[in-house]
Amino acid sequence: MKKYVARFFLMGILVFYITGCHDAAQQVSQNPYKDDYTKIASLKNRNQWNGANVHDPTCIKVNDTYYLYSTDAYYIPPNINFKDDSLVSMGYIPVRSSKDLVHWNFEGWVFDSIPHKAFQHVKESNNGKSPDNIWAPFIREVAGQYRLYYSVSSFGSKGSCIGLAISSSPMGPWTDKGIVVKTTDDDNMNAIDPTVITDSKTGRDWMIYGSYFGGLYCLELNPATGKSLRQGDLGKCVARRAEGGDRIIEAPEIIYNSEQDMYYLFISYDPLFTFYNIRVGRSSSPEGPFLDYFGKDLKDTANNYPILTHSYMFNNHMGWSGNGHCAVLQEGKRSFVMHQGRLAPANLMLQLMVREVKWLKNGWPVVSPERYNSIDDDQRFGADALNGNWEIIELKDIEEVVELWQGQLPPGGWKYTSRAFNRSSLMEIKEGEVIKAADLIFKGFNVVDDSVEFIDENGQTVECKLYAGWDWENKCETILFSGIMPNGHGVWGKKVKIQTK
Repeated sequence: MKKYVARFFLMGILVFYITGCHDAAQQVSQNPYKDDYTKIASLKNRNQWNGANVHDPTCIKVNDTYYLYSTDAYYIPPNINFKDDSLVSMGYIPVRSSKDLVHWNFEGWVFDSIPHKAFQHVKESNNGKSPDNIWAPFIREVAGQYRLYYSVSSFGSKGSCIGLAISSSPMGPWTDKGIVVKTTDDDNMNAIDPTVITDSKTGRDWMIYGSYFGGLYCLELNPATGKSLRQGDLGKCVARRAEGGDRIIEAPEIIYNSEQDMYYLFISYDPLFTFYNIRVGRSSSPEGPFLDYFGKDLKDTANNYPILTHSYMFNNHMGWSGNGHCAVLQEGKRSFVMHQGRLAPANLMLQLMVREVKWLKNGWPVVSPERYNSIDDDQRFGADALNGNWEIIELKDIEEVVELWQGQLPPGGWKYTSRAFNRSSLMEIKEGEVIKAADLIFKGFNVVDDSVEFIDENGQTVECKLYAGWDWENKCETILFSGIMPNGHGVWGKKVKIQTK
């Protein structure tokens, strides 16, 4: 790895407004970094980027340090000299480190150049067009060896491959071990976006990969080498999308939850520029079949649920799109989803989103409505703590306003509008009273351990996990909840304080 020394929205007519935090949170502080990083976007300022310019993250913890690797993707504002550091030659696969999952140090790049065999395969498979960057890495540790899988392709093509590099340190140097799996336009699948897991019972290793074309595939690996067990094997389909010729499914991430004794396959839907969103299926085996919230197989021709993230907008913010392609970091009894978010209105700036994962009683995961900010989440809340005003977001599908090309927006296809977001609604929680927010109606609620259980109009229980979290829009601590509705939609809540004028 190359390392470098640092030189581097009012409701009614002014009836009330949201100031942010609930009554119990009086401490005023600041967010650890700004969402808009235009002023520090150039290369010379990379040590101030923090989680800016993170796309398709993968992360591992070694001792007390987190190491994060990502796609070669950068926001370049108009009329700036991005490459303004003459002493640096940009590499491939940016690397960051952190002690707290909030503050990130830029450490350099994995490769000086795109590995030769991967470069040649993509060039030969795309009529001589050379690849420009490396996409969607995946990191894991096996018996003291760090294995970094990486993707090389050309946009809109199946002339792609997944390679493997190894190192004795998460900081490198890295030795390329060549191609693990490769595809051409004659194949059904697309060899990018790898995720790898070891079967907890058999010790067999499995890679799930794929993007858009043909769906996601499961391929057995040789545990000793980390490469394909059978030469030329492309695996079997484990997930695909309804209307697959127009709709995106990609970015798999598989984990094993020992308490549930289940494997969870996180996937991303829709255009990465706008409605990118995370969903999940589960299986008793790492090679599937993976079933969704309603027991449907992910490889059947039906859209799958639940929805864990989506395009969203809380009050006092322009909104976030592109909330997909996740890594899942498991750390003892806590887990975190890490994904990119695109900052409205232009959706060009990329910020790393880290959200804590919690597990409902039915065994399905939910993620925090807000980014993690080192808040102690060991608190337990009584029903009285929930009484008050909340912003609620129902995470549901949003209809595209333009015709997609290979599941993505065509150039000029994005125009900022609040209709392009799942927007928050105000809801007041009072014990013993009906709770209403937009289309949501709850007849009551109970607090059980670290969950709030709402009772909907049909008498069904909607469990939501409670979080002591950070309100990024209002810059203070607050109470959050996250759950899954009976229709498979996610539901997020954030307690806020309302001031009358």
